[in-house]
Amino acid sequence: MQPEPQKHSALEDVQGLGLGVFLCGVGLHVLTHAGLITGQTAGIAVILSYLTGWSFGAVFFVVNLPFYILAWRRLGPEFTLKSLASVTLLSLVTELLPLGWTIGTIATPLAALLFGAVTGIGLLAMFRHKGSLGGIGVVALLVQDTTGFRAGYVQLIADALIFGVGFLLFPASIVLWSLFGAVVLNLVIAVNHRRDRYVAT
Repeated sequence: MQPEPQKHSALEDVQGLGLGVFLCGVGLHVLTHAGLITGQTAGIAVILSYLTGWSFGAVFFVVNLPFYILAWRRLGPEFTLKSLASVTLLSLVTELLPLGWTIGTIATPLAALLFGAVTGIGLLAMFRHKGSLGGIGVVALLVQDTTGFRAGYVQLIADALIFGVGFLLFPASIVLWSLFGAVVLNLVIAVNHRRDRYVAT
């Protein structure tokens, strides 16, 4: 018999989401230091920050704003508010980390691997506490709900477009190592984010 799921307490949600956001911030700090890109809304923000010289944190916060309206209408206030809080906190973390941590020399392959592993673990922690970093993931869920087209495929198409733009703007080696980091990130989530093994909600 399937055990009755236990809900996370508010304190557990705060620590889980906080840890997840911090780890994602660390991963993005490594990513941007190495001049790499990534997918999803963060990828859009990274590319725009490189092109404009604006900070990633500010661009990431602004890029996510339109998605909150969609999230509130279709996914509910809890998901939306947690996503808003997480995006805001991540924007602050990415602004503050460089003040206390100056990264020295790091090989591009190692930077890609470190980004993928650390950010994947961070997102995993957020998912398990019903949080997200909003953005394209919200659109993907809405498309799946309204058309039946799988959310994963929507995100895959979005990432393909983002990396396609990356090939037009950056050296091929940078984009290819960025793809490696994205693969590592998604493998961490795919292998470990199992609802049939993790029953707490």
